[in-house]
Amino acid sequence: MEGETSWINDCFDDVARDIGEFDSFSELSDESSKEISAVSVDLILPDDLLERILAYLPIASIFRAGSVCKRWRDIVSSRRFLWNFSHVLPQKPWYFMFTSSDEPVGYAYDPVLRKWYGIDLPCIETSSWFIASSHGLVCFMDNDSRSDLYVCNPITKCCKKLEEPPGLKIADYSALAISVNRKPHGYTISIVKSKQVPGNFFQWDLSICTYDSETRMWVASWSEVLTGWRSGDESVICGGVLYILIYSTGGGTPENRHALITYNLSCRSSRGLLIRSFIPVPCPLTCGRLMNLKEKLVMVGGIGKQDRPDIIKGIGIWVLNGKEWQEISRMPHKFFQGFGEFDDVFASSGTDDLIYVQSYGAPALLVFDMNQKQWKWSQKCPVTKRFPLQLFTGFCFEPRLEIEP
Repeated sequence: MEGETSWINDCFDDVARDIGEFDSFSELSDESSKEISAVSVDLILPDDLLERILAYLPIASIFRAGSVCKRWRDIVSSRRFLWNFSHVLPQKPWYFMFTSSDEPVGYAYDPVLRKWYGIDLPCIETSSWFIASSHGLVCFMDNDSRSDLYVCNPITKCCKKLEEPPGLKIADYSALAISVNRKPHGYTISIVKSKQVPGNFFQWDLSICTYDSETRMWVASWSEVLTGWRSGDESVICGGVLYILIYSTGGGTPENRHALITYNLSCRSSRGLLIRSFIPVPCPLTCGRLMNLKEKLVMVGGIGKQDRPDIIKGIGIWVLNGKEWQEISRMPHKFFQGFGEFDDVFASSGTDDLIYVQSYGAPALLVFDMNQKQWKWSQKCPVTKRFPLQLFTGFCFEPRLEIEP
């Protein structure tokens, strides 16, 4: 593809290989002293200090550092470097934009260097698969049988296929979520499935199953029949609690078209659900997107008109405090107009301090910084729309080197 930066394709294969033991300090020092007699900063710095410095670089710069010289390449390929890297601050999340609906091809945006890179995603077959991410890992689930699940690190391409989950084999709606524990690097996956009760549009079977990477087992946690509500494709794990966005099946006011229910993943019993609460949304929404930002539940929603809630008039961002929503920001009108034609549904995901918003109808990508409360466009994605009905979508993930599924 034209305009892409392709360093990733050259470097990822090396990173994905088993990482050997690092060289001793004396070997590296002796080798360096033979190569050059002049005093340089590179020679003065011991390996452990140089490792710590390099660990604070953005992911893209780390790959470039590995091509400077043999010493730097050995350092960024060592297990000790990965240990140092795992203890630095989180990397700014990247956004992968699918540029084809038939193939899993696209570009990843680096907000630090403000560049797009061509990446080949492992496991996934089409952009319509269910996708969830957390702390460097991305979970993919197929959209047909909804039984093929993979967990992978898109940076190192390390991938693992999971056993088929229990519960409903066929569902009308499904939602996928993953949560990675930053210290032991274990992870939890949840799948929420919803299926209409035969002959009754107002009643829906809702089931939740969870996977624990420590036990490598699926647990069918809970099932219930909801009346007047159904789940959709939005859920997220935050603070050990699974949040599920549900949709009214009719009969309610415009303000009650969406709501949240919660499930405490740490509390299971034979009676299933232990903690459940009904949380209304802050205003009429055309759609809602849930995300975990530093263990805070954040929702990005399309704000519907009061008299026509199915027509979008803006986009808002809210944080849930207890059962109350706090509005953080509303997208300025100039940015809302900048998308051109904007549908009532859109793609949005985020982690750490960044939230990405993307229209399905164009490759434009808008970034909101939670710390600075600032909206800004990404650099233009190096792809052009080839035909009127071409759709775009994407997801964000934190680029990490040390995380394995």
